[in-house]
Amino acid sequence: MEPKESKVRVEYGTDVSIVTFDDENILEEQQIKRLEQALMPIIKENEERKLVLNFENVRFMSSAFLGLLVKVHKRVAEQDGHLQLLNLDPKIHKVFEITQLTKVFDIA
Repeated sequence: MEPKESKVRVEYGTDVSIVTFDDENILEEQQIKRLEQALMPIIKENEERKLVLNFENVRFMSSAFLGLLVKVHKRVAEQDGHLQLLNLDPKIHKVFEITQLTKVFDIA
């Protein structure tokens, strides 16, 4: 069975860009690589602005995806931008608490 294409929706505003993940589960390595390929150009175009990652559809994610989020955070910070995570499922938020990533990320 071939994995389906990971999708993100992007809304560009004057001061903020919002990326919404369409996948309910972000677990597989290839899927995470595709998301990275989608996110990096968005970060580059987003210089000195706020980037919001909207997790409203996401119910499960792997630790490898957490690693990608840390990488995204670093890239945004290098460009003097700000990253915010929005609409985390309570179970996913708990993982951020356990790993102390709530101290790294701005979670709304």
